[in-house]
Amino acid sequence: MKNKILPVFVVLVLVMFAAPAAWAEILIGVAAPITGPSAAIGAQIEHGAVMAARDINAAGGIRGKKVVLDIVDDASEPKQAVSAANKLAGDGVRFVVAHFNSGAALPASSVYDENSMLALSPGVTNPQLTEAGYPLQFRICGRDDQQGAFAASYIKNTIPNPKVAIIQDKTAYGMGIAEKFKQRLNELGIREISYDGVNITDKDFTALVAKIKQSGADTIYFGGMYGPASLLLRQLEDQSVKVTFIGGDAMMSNELAATAGDAVNNVMNTFNADPRKIPGNDALVRKFRESGFEPEAYTLYSYAAMQLFKQAIESAGDDPEAAAEYLKEKGPFKTVLGDIEFDEKGDPKSVNFVINRWYKGQDGKYTYAEVGKK
Repeated sequence: MKNKILPVFVVLVLVMFAAPAAWAEILIGVAAPITGPSAAIGAQIEHGAVMAARDINAAGGIRGKKVVLDIVDDASEPKQAVSAANKLAGDGVRFVVAHFNSGAALPASSVYDENSMLALSPGVTNPQLTEAGYPLQFRICGRDDQQGAFAASYIKNTIPNPKVAIIQDKTAYGMGIAEKFKQRLNELGIREISYDGVNITDKDFTALVAKIKQSGADTIYFGGMYGPASLLLRQLEDQSVKVTFIGGDAMMSNELAATAGDAVNNVMNTFNADPRKIPGNDALVRKFRESGFEPEAYTLYSYAAMQLFKQAIESAGDDPEAAAEYLKEKGPFKTVLGDIEFDEKGDPKSVNFVINRWYKGQDGKYTYAEVGKK
């Protein structure tokens, strides 16, 4: 069958009818680790953004336009993150829920800056993200210099004469938060008894566990992802090494408990206050659960990022620079995380860190609850 060439008139008519549909959309990118070692948190970011888009569209969209998501996978890899950011730029995306891993976000941020894209990260904690001077780069979580310092102060205040071993997983995030923790710990008059790095893909920590056991450490601070942390926990238990184990926000995934098993009991990590427990979020949390997804950790952070885009675009228009200026000058903004207000760097002005402890619930499954706060 021969290809038919449509008459020019017919082509023009089709374009006229198709164009309004294209013009009536607002494209928002979501760059997250859909695959790779942070995939569990990538799923949180993806689900949060998708649910927010559905809710925004059900309420009439943004300025009467439908929100359409362009989801790309950074796989926690710097090169793939840059490729993903360039794809979004090529697709015409101007607003991005941008990344979780520091190692992915930092190189991608230059792409967003070069293409005048407003990037709002739900979970990147490396200070350099907003210290680089990119005016369209924001985050809605705390920073490593805040979180690491908080963990160090918690140890100083709750563990008498602690013998601390520091371990990091050699990622930009893990090294960054471990260094900030170490810096504050030393300022408080406590010297770590060891400092070690592991690879995020390592499976066997036998030698490291033996070293910790011989050192007499009673506390481990782990800077890194839930994957190596969960395996390390199991191997510490296998060798009967009893320590207080504290990590950062990247351990906030049920995958930690799924892999570590009973070894996760009493493990602690820093994070912001659980947004699932904020008054007014009950119906939203229930909707996530009814869809088959538990909105833990960063799920509501990406949802909040979408809410912030909605408020900025509705008030300042769909120009990223105008929207960024609006976010920095106005506020506080109502979100599922509570009120958020930004400083000139693009960081939230107020961050409330807490210490969470993992425990076995009445249903036999491990979960976490707050035991201390800033």
